[in-house]
Amino acid sequence: MELPALDWQFFYGRLAWAIVLATLVTALLPAAWRRSSRLAGAVLLASAALMALPGEASPAYWLVLAFQWPSGVLLGCCVLKLISSRPGAAPATALPAPLAAIIAAAGLVLYLDAFGLLSLGLYYWGFSPYAAPVAALLAAAGCALAAVLGRARQHALLALGALALYSILRLPTGNLWDALLDPLLWGWALVVLGVKAARWLALKARGARYAAEPEPHIATARAAGIERF
Repeated sequence: MELPALDWQFFYGRLAWAIVLATLVTALLPAAWRRSSRLAGAVLLASAALMALPGEASPAYWLVLAFQWPSGVLLGCCVLKLISSRPGAAPATALPAPLAAIIAAAGLVLYLDAFGLLSLGLYYWGFSPYAAPVAALLAAAGCALAAVLGRARQHALLALGALALYSILRLPTGNLWDALLDPLLWGWALVVLGVKAARWLALKARGARYAAEPEPHIATARAAGIERF
């Protein structure tokens, strides 16, 4: 097991939490304000300055205690969302439903195991000096192939960057799982899937209601027949 250098971990934590906070604040702004590159830059700088405060004055100090460090995948999703909100940028979905489903399923198994309900020792497997690097190498090869083939290229490169952070600098914690998943990312994935499910149910209910209603010309013909009778 090899842990990351403390200085690098400290720098990564402050920077990552600044980007996550800036993404959240930007997402809450009105759409017209969100498209202002100056405002987005000001929010990012303010978030970085806030996270750079010393000791307990920094929100990052308390966020690390509650959530540890943002995973590389969460950091990449936030960067993608910030970039896509710039004027003239191509629209992009920061966390599409297929990726959200994978994250939700993996997180469910991992957290059930962490609570002792499965007892598989999956989290500690992420510290393995042999299995974890091999898994990271195979995953990186798969992401690189997907990017070359143009299949979900943005998110393949995003995951590849997270794996590179883990492989080169051992960030954020030296555990492979922490590079790919964290509680906030898992919660985000659940929200995405919940919204998709709610929209699907609403569309299904609307379709069933329309199917139950008679078409206008049929209703008119029936009304005319009743009048003649």
